[in-house]
Amino acid sequence: MMDGLESLRGQAVVVDLTSQFVVLGTLIGVEGAYLVLEESDVHDLRDTTTNREQYVVEARRHGIQVNRKVTRLRQGEVVCISRLDDVLA
Repeated sequence: MMDGLESLRGQAVVVDLTSQFVVLGTLIGVEGAYLVLEESDVHDLRDTTTNREQYVVEARRHGIQVNRKVTRLRQGEVVCISRLDDVLA
């Protein structure tokens, strides 16, 4: 797994991408150039009136609204990854 990410394996994470997407889910590993998440929510911020921070805080309070069983995210698109439990609500 990418350096520093091993401690996040099996935990709910928030992945901010360079695009207008934010992804929440359980980090299960790395496959080549991709992070792999299970039970994830791939959220397009263009589809809502809330901003990125508001959306993530709501997920912290109410749980992840799962819309994908497995998601692979290209590591080159990742701006930031953190534990959902570390989000200040």
